[in-house]
Amino acid sequence: MSQQYRSRPLGSDVALSEAYDTALLDLDGVVYAGGHAIVHAVESLGTAREGGMHLAYVTNNALRTPDAVAEHLTELGVPADATDVITSAQAVARLMADQLPSGARVLVVGGEGLRVALRERGLVPVESADDDPVAVAQGFGGPDLPWGRFAEAAYAISRGAVWFASNTDLTIPGARGIAPGNGAAVEVVRIATGAEPQVAGKPLPPMHRETVLRTGAKRPLVVGDRLDTDIEGAFNGGVDSLLVLTGVTDAAQLIAAEPRYRPTYVDRDLRGLLTGQPEVAEEGDGFRCGGWTAGVRGDALVLDGEGDAIDGLRALCAAAWTHAGEGACGLDARKAVAGLGL
Repeated sequence: MSQQYRSRPLGSDVALSEAYDTALLDLDGVVYAGGHAIVHAVESLGTAREGGMHLAYVTNNALRTPDAVAEHLTELGVPADATDVITSAQAVARLMADQLPSGARVLVVGGEGLRVALRERGLVPVESADDDPVAVAQGFGGPDLPWGRFAEAAYAISRGAVWFASNTDLTIPGARGIAPGNGAAVEVVRIATGAEPQVAGKPLPPMHRETVLRTGAKRPLVVGDRLDTDIEGAFNGGVDSLLVLTGVTDAAQLIAAEPRYRPTYVDRDLRGLLTGQPEVAEEGDGFRCGGWTAGVRGDALVLDGEGDAIDGLRALCAAAWTHAGEGACGLDARKAVAGLGL
């Protein structure tokens, strides 16, 4: 597009699994939630893979090792190898190895995935600030991470250790709802120390670099549920994206998105990989998609018509994003989507 901002979701005449060679899939909120597969995910990924699309799983969750993630995916019915998994633990370990000498001691605040990634880069995980670490690596440690780990991080940082974080997602979706993520834990250490970490995960360049190096994708499509990590990461990397509504982001948040958070495509779930995407076309002073027409009247977003609710959402996105231009739409998006049932 000629402008610097996306004004509407794009259409595609062919299935996205044919238009792109590699799907860079987020996990939590896209493939599974709370350890259980999200509806339609297993079948959709299987069909995409059988059609020749390479599937890579790119997660900001640094808790588990790639081997453990691949094993879990396979158990869910999505066959995967460890080489198909890219984690923020791997990205932050590479970032740290670029700055620290081989054999450097690193205080770990997180899970086994972070420890394994650090060892792979020649760094030595330690457990205490009294072990003289030169750096702190903080990643999601699960709901049972002891509070004392944050104290150890604060002690080490106050003594001069360089602080790194795998990611700063404030929340993480689970089977029972939305829970605090690693970003919330990072805030605890930030408040205690006044320090700022170097961050590797989506949407920042180290994660994109790690993904490109490990997948070799030529025509990648980022698939995610979060505007502020998955979609912004695709924007920063200059690649296309598909937002699915099975995780954190809801319809109203999508409509209100500023340019860096606007996906190329939007769909309910991973079945969107297997289909083309309808065109969102200008019609009069509004936008039409399927049986719906959306526009701005006065200070209100309006939607008329009937049909597939996702088409209505696409039309609303076009109306809101065009109205907002390079900013965020301040119109009442929740009222506009109330009748869509999304």
